[in-house]
Amino acid sequence: MGNTTGGQSRWTFLTNHARVLLEIARNPEVRVREIAATIGITERSAQGIVTDLREAGYLDPVRVGRRNHYSINADRRFRHHTEADMPVRALIDMFTHRDQPGAPD
Repeated sequence: MGNTTGGQSRWTFLTNHARVLLEIARNPEVRVREIAATIGITERSAQGIVTDLREAGYLDPVRVGRRNHYSINADRRFRHHTEADMPVRALIDMFTHRDQPGAPD
C-alpha cells in the first residue's frame, strides 16, 4: 500500500528530476555529489537524472577545468502533455525566488 511512516504516505509533489533541476538552477556549478546529498538520493541516481535532463535538452554541461558548469534551457517545455504548454522556467522561478535576498518566506 505504498511507503508509509507513522501512518502517513511518503509521496511528494516534486520528482527527483525536478529537484535536481532546481539544485542546478540554484548553483550551476554544483557537483553531482552535492546534489545527491541535498535531495537525499545516491550519486548514481543523481548522475542518471543529470544525464536524462541533458539528453532531453534541459541541460547543457560545459567542462570548466575539472568541473561541469550547467546551463539550463529554461524555455524548454514540460514533458507531460497536460503541462506541455508551460516552460520549466515557471517551476524554476517558483522555487528559486525564495533564495533571493528580500524574498518572502
